[in-house]
Amino acid sequence: MRILLVEDDTMIAEAVSGSLKDERYAVDWVNNGLTAASALAAQSYDLVLLDLGLPGQDGLQVLQQLRSRHNATPVLILTARDDIDSRLAGLDGGADDYIIKPFVMAELHARMRAVLRRRGGQAAPKLSNGVISLDPATYQAEVAGQAGVIHLSNKEFAVLQALLTRPGRILSRADLEDKIYGWGEEVESNAVDFLIHGLRKKIGKEHIKNIRGVGWMMAQQDISGHETEI
Repeated sequence: MRILLVEDDTMIAEAVSGSLKDERYAVDWVNNGLTAASALAAQSYDLVLLDLGLPGQDGLQVLQQLRSRHNATPVLILTARDDIDSRLAGLDGGADDYIIKPFVMAELHARMRAVLRRRGGQAAPKLSNGVISLDPATYQAEVAGQAGVIHLSNKEFAVLQALLTRPGRILSRADLEDKIYGWGEEVESNAVDFLIHGLRKKIGKEHIKNIRGVGWMMAQQDISGHETEI
């Protein structure tokens, strides 16, 4: 998943960005409100981590502009503003959660997973299409009827997470690259093909469909394992 981190404190930004990359996220970092607004207008993100006290433009203004465009991207505010008025302004302004600095990274990761689950319409902690299950907390996959868990590399996890978040939808090579590479990261040639090949070996090739010339898709399935209409 691709995250936009909006934070003007370099030390905090580097710590959060490094922690998120360790957690299999692709991260883009900007340090002021005006650049954040431009990035959000130009790029699609799965979640925004937004500081409030920003140069150029306040974080609440960034949030207001985002929601005024009917952009429903989840926003989690990270700020030192701990007064009740700021909290109410952030949450009533359209933020999905509000965390006070300083915070523990493990809590940030858990709150991010919770926000992403809610926005994806899922209450359960695991992503699943009824046959393949993926636990974002442990980065392990399971296949119904198959004993044991499947260990995934960072990028394999990111690809499977993208496919399971949108079962029944075809994701192109560019869509998947967008989920595994942040700004400035070199996009390796045929990386997606290599990752798909590795995932198929681990979970079974029948579970990831190749739509020739278009992309890849994880089938929508009911709890009995039968494919549903797309």
